[in-house]
Amino acid sequence: MMSQVRPAFFMLLIFTVITGVIYPLVVTGIAQVAFPHQANGSLIVIDGKTYGSELIGQQFDDPKYFWGRLSATGTFPYNAFNAEYLTGSSGSNYGPLNPDLMAMVQIRVDALKAADPDNKAQIPVDLVTASASGLDPHISVAAALYQVSRVARARGLSDEEVRMLVNQYTEGRQFGFLGELRVNVLKLNLALDGLR
Repeated sequence: MMSQVRPAFFMLLIFTVITGVIYPLVVTGIAQVAFPHQANGSLIVIDGKTYGSELIGQQFDDPKYFWGRLSATGTFPYNAFNAEYLTGSSGSNYGPLNPDLMAMVQIRVDALKAADPDNKAQIPVDLVTASASGLDPHISVAAALYQVSRVARARGLSDEEVRMLVNQYTEGRQFGFLGELRVNVLKLNLALDGLR
């Protein structure tokens, strides 16, 4: 029996060191050298201050900012810089006919209409529904353009100035053909504040 236990234990030890220590250190080292920005969370750092990650949506509800997608993780969406809130990534898993989903959509529609009562355009669906992860940092170009008049009015800017900023921060399709054109809400809001 010891003739079988000793080699098994030895192999367990070897593979634990290889896959649990050596491999993670090598991959982390390569990532830090080849892709340091991405390996460290794609953080947006301006003048030594961290404002967030390009990859995680943040909640904005002030009329002078563009609003992102809803979070299905709870009343307070994920925020890596507020560790006391134990939220995370998840979808609501509500079906399209679920009354709770319909109620949440209606609350967001009412908030959008109250913030910009003169806007009679159709509200883009991504402004009233959560993404699958609840952490989506992007909105569609239509969702950004829907909010232009509200943001311009709140900041004392012309619609054209804000629209030009939206166009400047519109990101293309991934690899040139996957997905749709999109706008990173945090980057756009930082640009509005003159920070980026």
